[in-house]
Amino acid sequence: MSLNRSEKEAVISEVTGLAAKAQTLVMAEYRGVTVEGMNKLRFSARSAGVNLSVLKNTLARRAVAGSAFEVAVDQMTGPLIYGFSEDAVAAAKVVADFAKTNDKLVIRGGVYGGKALDAEGVKQLASIPSKEVLLAQLCGLLMSPISRTAVVLGALAAQKGEGEPAAAE
Repeated sequence: MSLNRSEKEAVISEVTGLAAKAQTLVMAEYRGVTVEGMNKLRFSARSAGVNLSVLKNTLARRAVAGSAFEVAVDQMTGPLIYGFSEDAVAAAKVVADFAKTNDKLVIRGGVYGGKALDAEGVKQLASIPSKEVLLAQLCGLLMSPISRTAVVLGALAAQKGEGEPAAAE
C-alpha cells in the first residue's frame, strides 16, 4: 500500500525525532521471520526501551539525513527492520539475542557514536554488559580493598586475643 505525501512526511518526522534522541541504530533483515517471531521481537524491544520500525528505505534515508546515523545510508537496502535506542547497547542486545534463536533474522549493520558498524560490530556492542551490571562491577572493585582490610584486621584481632574479651573473663 502506497503512502501519500502527508503520510510520508509524518513518517519522516517521526523517525527524525527518534534519531535525534537515539544513541544507537541497528538494522536487520527480517525476510522469513514469522509474525509470531516478529511479535516476540517487538515485545522484547518495547520492554528494553528500543523502538523497532519497518520502514521504506528511501524514507529512512531521508529521515537520518543530517544526523549521526547518515553514515549507514549505503547499508539501507532490502527489507530491513530499524531499531533505535537511547541506551547505547539496548538495540544491539535485543536484536542480537533474537538473532541467536531465530536464524532468519540477519543483522546487517548499525551505527554507534557516528560510526557505521558491520554485523560483527553490532554483535560486539551487544556483548557489552548493561549499565546496571557495569555499576555493580565498579562497586565491587571499590569495596574490594576495604573488605580485604577488614578481613586482615579481624584476623589480627583474633590472633592477639582481642577479638574474644568474654572468654578471658
